[in-house]
Amino acid sequence: MLEDVRTYVNRLIALYEGEKKRAADAEELLAASKGELESCKKQIADLNRQIDNQRLTSAFAAEGGNPEAKRRLTKLIAEIDKCIELLEA
Repeated sequence: MLEDVRTYVNRLIALYEGEKKRAADAEELLAASKGELESCKKQIADLNRQIDNQRLTSAFAAEGGNPEAKRRLTKLIAEIDKCIELLEA
């Protein structure tokens, strides 16, 4: 009877240790995934800036009246004006 209790307690301890290790591994994986997610978000933001810069560059390089380029420049100027207003407030 006492030996059975010891066996069950040892099994329970082994199961607990196994779950504890599994939880620690899951936490490590989660932390690594969060780091990778942040890195990907930064990369996306950088690529979006590069796209915007490329569009702006092509707008300035366009020969003749490009209505899309004019619209984008007007939008950028309006955004800059809003930023200036916020800085002055």
